[in-house]
Amino acid sequence: MIRNGKPYFIKGAGGYSQYNRLAECGGNSIRVWETADAQRILDRAQELGLTVNLGLWVEREMEGFDYYNQERVEEQLKKLKKVVLQYKDHPALLMWCVGNEWNSAATNIKVFDAVNQIARMVHEVDPQHPVTTTIMLTSVRPIRILKERCPEIDILSINTYGSLHTLSASLKESGWTGPYIISEFGAKGYWETDFTGWDAPIEQTSQEKYAFIKERYEQFIQAQLANCLGSYVFLWGQKQERTPTWFSLFDEEGRETPMVGLMQQLWSGRKPDNEAPRVQRLLIDGQYGAINSFPADTAAAHSAQLLVKDPEGDSLSYRWEILPESTTTDQGVVYLEKKQEPVEGAITQMQGHTIRFRLPSKPGAYRLFAYAYDTHRHVATANVPFEVKEGASRR
Repeated sequence: MIRNGKPYFIKGAGGYSQYNRLAECGGNSIRVWETADAQRILDRAQELGLTVNLGLWVEREMEGFDYYNQERVEEQLKKLKKVVLQYKDHPALLMWCVGNEWNSAATNIKVFDAVNQIARMVHEVDPQHPVTTTIMLTSVRPIRILKERCPEIDILSINTYGSLHTLSASLKESGWTGPYIISEFGAKGYWETDFTGWDAPIEQTSQEKYAFIKERYEQFIQAQLANCLGSYVFLWGQKQERTPTWFSLFDEEGRETPMVGLMQQLWSGRKPDNEAPRVQRLLIDGQYGAINSFPADTAAAHSAQLLVKDPEGDSLSYRWEILPESTTTDQGVVYLEKKQEPVEGAITQMQGHTIRFRLPSKPGAYRLFAYAYDTHRHVATANVPFEVKEGASRR
């Protein structure tokens, strides 16, 4: 890809905040999924020398949109045309992205036709910027259909996490030979990790995420494989999605996880002056990786210990909390998910990196979260799911 006469490889992040830090880290592009706050985002990007991959939100079948309803399809097209006309001349605009994971749970082939129609409209209104569309790659079939029914799409964008290492093979199998962008990558997704016996996904610690992202980025993105135009790490900010830490590269207070410093190294080659703490292990009752379904007669107190090292030897502080497991199961509306309230009184003793806790009185699925903070606004995280069976009591 050429921008302003020079090769442009996307070193980007998806999110709505921390843009100054993105620029400092050597990133060059922002991805957002819709245009509700587009003017502010574009203006801020321009100030910082960043570009914007601006999303045109396409309604999804999984959330009730009917692509047989031609009237609604036309209304959507007209609405998006107004947006394109409004922002097409902004100097920070890099490209338009028609929809996000609109193929998820889609059964109506007409959604592909609608995406192509929107892309055609964008080309007619704004011939200066390329058009992409983002799919979730669950099989090669959507790419094959997109090749056939969406000729107006210039660039294929794919959200992929744990399966990033199989992307090249999938593209080859699908027959896609055009340019592509990895529009979301990051920690292993909660739909593709290991699960407990009660179906709770097991989240990587922040240091495991660091190693996972580093390996995948160096091998499958930084290597600049043929036709790859770059990528966007997810999420440059904080959000609750199954847990408050799963994809978040920052916490609620803007403190940085180890992955922010990692992206600085990957994008710029510059190691941070001070690095985040590194989680080694989270022990439950002295056991590593303990994931327990506590029997009904369990009433004893339990212990937990977070083993952490800081690269510079900074002093560390800690926070612990027990949250009920997220009840959200629909991936289509996870952006509306709210963090659960901590269980009061469950943690009975806290001494730095070690605590004692009792089981919540209400049976169900829970998680114990541990946070370690240094003195430079960094945070390291770990959590472990556990289950309280019916009939368990507290003493």
